[in-house]
Amino acid sequence: MRFYTRLAVKRLMTLAMAVMLLVSVCLGTGAAGATADAVSGDADEKLVTVLFTHDLHSHFLPSSAEDGGEFGGYARLMTIINEQRAKYPDAILVDGGDFSMGSLFQTCFATDALELRLMGQMGYDATTFGNHEFDYLPEGLASMLNAAVDSGDTLPAILDANYLPAEKGQEGYNADMWNALENYGVSDYMLLERGGVYFALFGITGYDSDKCAPNSGMILESPAQVSQQIVDEAVAECKELYGAEPVVVCLSHSGTEDGKGEDYDLASSVEGVDLIVSAHTHTTLNEAIKVGDTAIVSAGEYGKYLGVVKLSFDGESAQLADYELIAVDETVQEDPMLAQKIQQFKQSVDENYLAPYGFSFDEVLLDNTVKFESLDEVKATQHESTLGNLFSDAYKTAAQKALDEEVDIALTATGVIRETMPLGQVTVSDVFNAASLGVGTEGELVKVYVTGKDLKNVFEVDASVQPLMSTAQLFISGARYSFNTNRMIFNKVDSCTLLRDDGSTQEIEDDKLYSVVTGMYVGQMLGAVEEKSFGLLTVTPRDAQGNPIEAKDFVNYVIRDEQGNPVKEWYAISSYLKAMDGEMDSRYENPDGRKLVYKSLSPASLVRNANVFTYAVMAAVLLLIGAVVLIVTLSVRKARKKKAK
Repeated sequence: MRFYTRLAVKRLMTLAMAVMLLVSVCLGTGAAGATADAVSGDADEKLVTVLFTHDLHSHFLPSSAEDGGEFGGYARLMTIINEQRAKYPDAILVDGGDFSMGSLFQTCFATDALELRLMGQMGYDATTFGNHEFDYLPEGLASMLNAAVDSGDTLPAILDANYLPAEKGQEGYNADMWNALENYGVSDYMLLERGGVYFALFGITGYDSDKCAPNSGMILESPAQVSQQIVDEAVAECKELYGAEPVVVCLSHSGTEDGKGEDYDLASSVEGVDLIVSAHTHTTLNEAIKVGDTAIVSAGEYGKYLGVVKLSFDGESAQLADYELIAVDETVQEDPMLAQKIQQFKQSVDENYLAPYGFSFDEVLLDNTVKFESLDEVKATQHESTLGNLFSDAYKTAAQKALDEEVDIALTATGVIRETMPLGQVTVSDVFNAASLGVGTEGELVKVYVTGKDLKNVFEVDASVQPLMSTAQLFISGARYSFNTNRMIFNKVDSCTLLRDDGSTQEIEDDKLYSVVTGMYVGQMLGAVEEKSFGLLTVTPRDAQGNPIEAKDFVNYVIRDEQGNPVKEWYAISSYLKAMDGEMDSRYENPDGRKLVYKSLSPASLVRNANVFTYAVMAAVLLLIGAVVLIVTLSVRKARKKKAK
């Protein structure tokens, strides 16, 4: 049993509720009678309502939609939540995690805990940790939890059943993290009563979510095993204390993709879960996925929708009765009280974070007439993206200005681009929303070195790893390369050169060191290329002397300006746009040929600049052909001998 599973406060509250229920039953009150009927199975079936969101990512304000409208925004979301509560007063409101990291409001994460405080004001009953809650490292998360408690505001419960720090006496033990979890009251599950129906809520972290938080300091336990333990324990406790079977709801930061995924596997492996709120993959499920008696639901990212689930509950089992996603768009009026609160928070961001950079929240950087791709379009295929070009060019320009020296290449990846550039006025807030990821740093730029051989492997990651992991598509400034998608995996690139600022090209030498600028999040992932390529590709970040750099040491390679301030991704892009004198540079209207992706079965194209992978396959094919020829020849000879006899 984990230490916070039975916090003293929880025990006192549940004991008090049990006593109150016992007294009310003895007195024969109507309320007690209704509760008894609801949980005994004697009453008619009840329709219970669960309202949910996930992957809000600090998107307090509406975002621009591709059709020219808007989506999301907490003040509009609040209006819809209030409307649903008016219809269903006993509804619960939950969130699936990643409630932080994605807008300028995240800059107050560790000091003010704005996300949790707003969720508390909105009436959220519970949430769970997503991987991005660990972006400010364990120290940042601990600080945020303590700041939330110190605010004195109403807060949602945080449920975390299988993602915990090392225990005392184990390597990596973090007393401050444990103290913060206990101070906030984080628990593995909670029992909640609404309208005579009990809910057992618990939180789960998935495998991919854990991989996306390499610096979390937490230890992942099996989601399925822990879930089954929690379900069994929570149901038993609910029966013991209240004589009631609960509706079991899992807040899972694991995700679904194409109707399957980790939460599908979870539902298949665990008995007794009625509903899984599936977060992490930013999936929008217009229809719930049914796995046995479990329903899986997802409402997309950034508060685009409020999910509404209705379950028919007969006191023993719950069945999906209705499910809808309510759009949060420009047609919804803002809740005035929440809108005012958000404006106050915006002023705080201006004063405490942006002012030292010389920018403000709503400052207009330029007027954009270029129709950049949507984020989905950027991820959909392997291609040269003008949005990716814009970002990588901005990083290269900012790094060269800060360092006062030429940089060989700068790069970014689809996995860290969160939004596109809107048409019309582009503000500092728009830029931050698009480039907000970072590990404890709001996306600080780092400069490292790689050998020429590894630099070629960087291009190969874009060509060969991207089909295995869409977030690995790279966009590079300072290089020109091409690859044939029909070539052998890990040998798809057939040409690559450096592309200097004056337009000249330069061959890449295998043993020479080349400077690489990227965001810290992407930089730390460079060392993971070997794992993602099954050990067949390596990209080793190095210092100027060629010594390998570990991911944890990247903080020592942050690029700083003349005043010693770290250069952040959003700042690099904002400065780059502001220098365009009010209008987006027309060269970003079309690709400029720095990345050529094509398909060809031409023998010359298939073997041009072949490496060991292609040669190995060619040798295997030749051996196979030789074996076939040998077998056929021997068979013919044998047949002739028989005929001769």
